[in-house]
Amino acid sequence: MFLAHPLGTEAAPVSERTDPSIAAWFDLLNPTDEEHALAERLTGLRIPTRQEVEEIESSSRVYTRGKVLYLSTPLVRRFDDTSFSSPVGFVLSPDRLVTIRYTDYTVFETVGRQLAAPPDQKAAIPAMSEMKPGTPPDAETIMQLLLEAMVDRLADVLELAGHDLDSLSKRVFGAQQPHRGDTDRRLRALLSRLGTLTDLVSSVRDSLLGLQRIATFVRENGDRPCSERFAARLTLLSKDISSLNDYDAQLNNKTQFLLDATLGFINIEQNNGIKLLTVVSLIGIPPTLIASIYGMNFKDIPELNWSFGYWYALSLMALTIVLPLIWFWRKGWLGSR
Repeated sequence: MFLAHPLGTEAAPVSERTDPSIAAWFDLLNPTDEEHALAERLTGLRIPTRQEVEEIESSSRVYTRGKVLYLSTPLVRRFDDTSFSSPVGFVLSPDRLVTIRYTDYTVFETVGRQLAAPPDQKAAIPAMSEMKPGTPPDAETIMQLLLEAMVDRLADVLELAGHDLDSLSKRVFGAQQPHRGDTDRRLRALLSRLGTLTDLVSSVRDSLLGLQRIATFVRENGDRPCSERFAARLTLLSKDISSLNDYDAQLNNKTQFLLDATLGFINIEQNNGIKLLTVVSLIGIPPTLIASIYGMNFKDIPELNWSFGYWYALSLMALTIVLPLIWFWRKGWLGSR
């Protein structure tokens, strides 16, 4: 999909007859080869391919060609209880911005609605309120809106992840423990959820690092200096990203702690199972020994002709079962006293 965002109107599909001067922002969503070639013809800019946008080297993610900045970053998207990262690319020229993405992030639709909003609503948007009345937003302003919306969205994702970790922490260390039969299912669910949150927190960190690299590169690039207003906003954005990185690191430490705690509880449950098997095996050995002794076919067994010998042997077997059980109970292996 190839969209243009003209000022004051909703996003519109781009065709061969589209006048490239109608918009300062062109958006490529999972473009086909034909749409990729059309974007290059209309804008006069080289548009990177998906393979180029997915490059992980720093020199491949942020670089310049003349007065044009080529920027890319992985951006995480959370969908229900799952998350994934997809590359996002920016081509920033002095008069035009082209974005390349391969999934439908809500921040792009949000910024598109802001550009199409009435003038009174635009005045409430910090990036657009600083502009002179009647001045259409330029490529830098649109880029600023997108970056700030992305950081705000990542902050919301981290906030939700923090709430989820608080809930999991209460489930891990909750005072009310479920029945023993539910323990395995509960611990499996906790491990699965912790794994999902760990992956999400790690993906958010990658996105924040990519946006931090973009903000620093655009602000400090000498080949294509940005405006003072844009540089000031990027400085504030970098501070917000730094604070989110600290919070992300805190969440990562918490997920590791909860993961270690859950694995510790699993070890405890396994030890309890081993204890139970030990108890069962030990209390079964003495009665077996007694039954084996009195089951031997020897004529001179003293209790062989005793009228109470049978009940004596049964009582002795019961005693060898009860005494170990009392000892294990006092040791705490069979539950608290």
